[in-house]
Amino acid sequence: MDIRGGNISVTQTEADWLVVSVTEPVEITGALEKLDHALGGLVMRLKASNDLTGKLASIIPLRGVTGIAARRLLFVGLGKAEELTAGRLDKALVTAARAISDKPATRVAFVVPSSSVGVISPSKFACATAVAIQVGSLGQDLFRTERNRYPFASVEIISADGGSPGLGDAIQRGRIVGQAINLTRDLVNRPPQEITPVGFAIRAEAVAAECGLRCEVFDLNRLKQERMESLLAVSQGSPQPPRMVIVEHHGGGPNAPRLALVGKGVTFDSGGLSLKPSEGMVTMKCDMAGAATVLGALSAVARLKLPVNVIGYMGLVENMTGGAAFKLGDILTARNGVTIEVLNTDAEGRLVLADVLSYAVDAGADKIIDLATLTGACVVALGEDVAGAFSNDQSWCDSVMAAASTVGEDLWQLPMWDMFDELIKGDVADIKNTGGRWGGAITAARFLKRFVADTPWVHLDIAGPAFASSNKPHREGGATGFGVKSLIELVRRFGSLSDDC
Repeated sequence: MDIRGGNISVTQTEADWLVVSVTEPVEITGALEKLDHALGGLVMRLKASNDLTGKLASIIPLRGVTGIAARRLLFVGLGKAEELTAGRLDKALVTAARAISDKPATRVAFVVPSSSVGVISPSKFACATAVAIQVGSLGQDLFRTERNRYPFASVEIISADGGSPGLGDAIQRGRIVGQAINLTRDLVNRPPQEITPVGFAIRAEAVAAECGLRCEVFDLNRLKQERMESLLAVSQGSPQPPRMVIVEHHGGGPNAPRLALVGKGVTFDSGGLSLKPSEGMVTMKCDMAGAATVLGALSAVARLKLPVNVIGYMGLVENMTGGAAFKLGDILTARNGVTIEVLNTDAEGRLVLADVLSYAVDAGADKIIDLATLTGACVVALGEDVAGAFSNDQSWCDSVMAAASTVGEDLWQLPMWDMFDELIKGDVADIKNTGGRWGGAITAARFLKRFVADTPWVHLDIAGPAFASSNKPHREGGATGFGVKSLIELVRRFGSLSDDC
């Protein structure tokens, strides 16, 4: 997608759609005043009739307009300026992008306010716009003959005062972040016969080569050498061999601290012998969203050339029901020596993460964050739009929560009290891989805690927000790319850089 800054007045910008944001209450000044004059008082009439309100994510499309160079005009509401956040801005801009991306070869122009709107500066607005136009114009309909969504042919991002001073760098950052989100979405949305553990690894190698990342792939023999019995057990029932992908960005020098990003990569989850019902299995291509999020974020970290050492670890398996599938009652010995009693083969993600987390610790990670579509219990607790956060280090958790808040992704911290260990205490082995019905998201996190030693660690259960069950005006159904922006911002802060997008 061609995205560039423009230097033309809003009334002279040639485009199929000109998109102009409006705050609540509507004030007809600046770009709105210019448009009102060129359109013969139309903006004032829309306000007087209470059609143009500026309410958050409200849109007014106007087709066949005359008096300006653009063929169509779209007003999008930002809500009250003092309440505008990164999340609310993203909702408004993606709504606008989705509303006008239903035809191919569309040329669009988005107007950036010439001064800050609440806490959102013009550069942040421009960056968010570049992200939103890419995310909002790409659908999950990858294999439809007639698509519902089409990427824009070209995009101009212009300032409301007729120029784009200082917006070029922000637009470039937004272009990189938007591409990273769409990489993650594409991996998750693609069918499971394509994104197998090997298929994911091949894609990761290509992304690494393109972005300048170091990439290493552990095959079956290497995984056995690394004593990853817990991960390997999950893969036993599938003819698809497991993999672990390690992607490294060394931007901080040899003595700088190392941040590990760990992603669950169950490329398809049937539940194993604890078989899921069809309605619970149909979206299980998304069970590798954690790994896809890590890869997407690292692609942006490399292209942004952030001066930080970051290593991504992605454990990749398929959980199936073949004759060699692991069984209820099996005892597994994880890489760090902890023994695990299998009581449910559908609680497999934690078994994969156990060995990957242990490897990251042994490799010298100074801090760890893992992302996983781990439990339905977290979705029950927090809904589809919020991820659960769990940690063994409050300061590190606060850093992760702050990064997510800055970029508008919602996290909620849940307790990690010791009493939950009783629910996963093993009868035959050290621990069980499920604690039963109650507190399921927490007992899963307590399970993972056994594999990070004393390393500061945060676990994000993204089972709710990683994959949307339906379309909404501000969101495409399917993969969302949730977590990519938070990881990029976290890496930026890990390198003591100020947020600028």
